[in-house]
Amino acid sequence: MPTQCANDATEKVAIDAARRRTLGLLAGTLAAPSLAFARVRPLRIGIIGSWSGPYAAGGRQFDAGMSVWLAAHNQRIAGRPVELLRRDVPGSAPEQARRQAQDLVEGERVDLLAGLDFSSNAYAVGAVATQAKVPLLVMNAASSGITARCPFAVRVSFTIAQVTMPLARWAIQQGLRDACTVVADYASGVDAESAFVSAITAGGGRIGAMLRVPLNTLDYSAYMLRLRQLRPQAVFFFLPSGQMPATFLKFWRDRGMADTGIRLLATGDATDDHYLEGIGELADGLVTSHHYSFAHESAANRRFTGVFETEYGSHLRPGYFAVAAHDALAAADAAMSSPAARGGASAEQLVDAFRGLRLESPRGPIEIDAHTRDIVQAVYIRRTERLDGRWINREFERFERVRDPAL
Repeated sequence: MPTQCANDATEKVAIDAARRRTLGLLAGTLAAPSLAFARVRPLRIGIIGSWSGPYAAGGRQFDAGMSVWLAAHNQRIAGRPVELLRRDVPGSAPEQARRQAQDLVEGERVDLLAGLDFSSNAYAVGAVATQAKVPLLVMNAASSGITARCPFAVRVSFTIAQVTMPLARWAIQQGLRDACTVVADYASGVDAESAFVSAITAGGGRIGAMLRVPLNTLDYSAYMLRLRQLRPQAVFFFLPSGQMPATFLKFWRDRGMADTGIRLLATGDATDDHYLEGIGELADGLVTSHHYSFAHESAANRRFTGVFETEYGSHLRPGYFAVAAHDALAAADAAMSSPAARGGASAEQLVDAFRGLRLESPRGPIEIDAHTRDIVQAVYIRRTERLDGRWINREFERFERVRDPAL
């Protein structure tokens, strides 16, 4: 969509300018340090994500979330200046991600690895982190098995099963017992399908069809025809954040699917806040479930969104990528400031310092499970609507302290 391309270009300029301000502050601090500060070795963090290609907005959201946190904390984590080493891995490219992680741990000698938008990349980087014994902070990748596969991984984002199962339970509560699913055919899509199907059937419902679509599908005509023939009460869809949900929603509207009476449900990837203004009318009334909304009512979120708007302007909103990147640095600061992680702690000791950690995030209270190193958080049921001239995901119900049901 041309409007979205223009928004992306404006967004990139704003984030690049903010990044230059952040790096300028950091460079100035390092250029004229006090004697005590000069003896503090910088904390080097290798960030792997998409800064080019169709998912480049995710990398820019990572940048923005980290920049907001660092600006509020004098550019330091646990008293140490921070160096962020970015590596661009556009989209799902596990072999490229593995090579970049290898270079970061062997060539750059980073203290932490972080980022990761795609689960396939996270599994590849997790193998490197395990071999090198480097802690890994997962800032988006949402497949359930990541922390189980990598003993050095800590997740600060979410899992697909974690945000999907509450939506299925809500659907059962509304009497929506006959459903179909449409998911992208990759690891996270399969996770979403499995979580939704298992919760619907456990609640006494039935699944009429489970449809899987290839990544980057542009034509949903055949899927719309099949759903029209089946006429379920509800259709749940999961498609990765970006162009796919917008395309699906356009086909849903243009094929008159709303007139069939079928209720459409999705995870919050479909209405990510950072591009919601560009697709708002297509998503009007859509019920979604997720762990963060720009419109979340809390003092912590008002501070976060206020600083974000000051830095980037009202045209750019923080999405769930940005809040996870912000919280990753907050978690690193809390863990590395703990007595257990001070004074040359090993990687194992540092990972242990994350276990049981509790923080007040812009999304609400979060914690790191002491056993699984995975995120525990509230999951919200939301409805897309227009408020004061802006499209928002309005939260109207919440499920407290949700763990990944797959673990």
